[in-house]
Amino acid sequence: MAAAGDKEADTHHCHLKACKLGGTVNPNNGRVDVRGFTVKAKPEFLANWDDDGVGVFHMVCWELLNDLAHKSEVTELCSQEKALVLEAEETAEFHQSVDALMADTTRIALMIKECKYPIAFTGAGISTSAGIGDFRGIHGKWTNRDKEKEHGSQKEGKTKAKRNVMSLRPTYTHEALLKLLEMGHLQYIISQNTDGLHRLSGVPEDKISELHGNGFVEKCEKCNKRYVMNHNHRFGPKDPKVPVKKCGHCRINHRTGRICPDPKCKGYLMNTIINFGDNLEGEVLDNAVANAKRADMVLTLGSTLRVSPANSLVTMGQKPVKLVICNRQTTPYDDVCERKDPSTKVQLGCRVFGDCDDLMRAVMRQVVDASELEEWELGREERIKSYNSKRKH
Repeated sequence: MAAAGDKEADTHHCHLKACKLGGTVNPNNGRVDVRGFTVKAKPEFLANWDDDGVGVFHMVCWELLNDLAHKSEVTELCSQEKALVLEAEETAEFHQSVDALMADTTRIALMIKECKYPIAFTGAGISTSAGIGDFRGIHGKWTNRDKEKEHGSQKEGKTKAKRNVMSLRPTYTHEALLKLLEMGHLQYIISQNTDGLHRLSGVPEDKISELHGNGFVEKCEKCNKRYVMNHNHRFGPKDPKVPVKKCGHCRINHRTGRICPDPKCKGYLMNTIINFGDNLEGEVLDNAVANAKRADMVLTLGSTLRVSPANSLVTMGQKPVKLVICNRQTTPYDDVCERKDPSTKVQLGCRVFGDCDDLMRAVMRQVVDASELEEWELGREERIKSYNSKRKH
């Protein structure tokens, strides 16, 4: 989905054979991208599925196909295509039309300007445009894993090649959140991401809780001092004298092979990454909870909100909850966005389906003065130079 005027129209062809909207899917239409399983096309199929089970549909065309798949009686769908649709439904990615995005943007921008303590909550979806793969998208890490378990080795279709973590740079969304922080339109950021891009963009340490750690921050297991590194914890010089020590929770060695620079300490440095089985760091979680409770609006970007206890933070704030979610996929909290104020009957939050960069470009145009915004956007090249200087090549 393209933001109006920002890039060329991203057009596709609807995979439904009986599409009644002319076949072409463009940013003015609502779009759904889906992926089922590897399948050999059959004449009786209602859709022209790709070999790897991928399909692109108008929203109304997908709804038609999905409705047929959920009918218990015999329908136009053969059993194999019905199974394909039902599996594709689990990870379907939605992109609303440009008109719908603009309408939502107006509401969100007004909320950002009027709320007293708005915070942001971010997930992997804000970093995909930087080159980082997501987890639950149609080609996400967990999606590929689940399909391999269910169907054996699968083609990954249009999966983008992974980029070296050292070459990753903040996206438009990362930079927009920092700008809003600096303007006082945002008070705090809670992030599930470990890529270090928020901190690289310039977000101060006291304005963010990185719940699952930061691949570019190491801490001493002895004195607890933290060090921001110019390399990811997996890289950099290592001291052979540092012994391996497996974590009692995740059974992974958190030690990075480096020693605390403090001559009075000389403890072993550890990465700050939270793996499955690890507990969240108490101080990091406490700061996140404190800010989540103060929030009168939560701008949730790029998260499916399916990982606990992180997801519970988005509804901890002032009541009634004003929750905004921008993500391609559905979340367990979508209904919260649609709740209405008991007294005014006005919808409290907003649910946007699409890419975070598109939303934030549109939001910034309504929050920031035009001349200031132009100057800030033109400064991207200089900011990239600054990011490059902080990453070891």
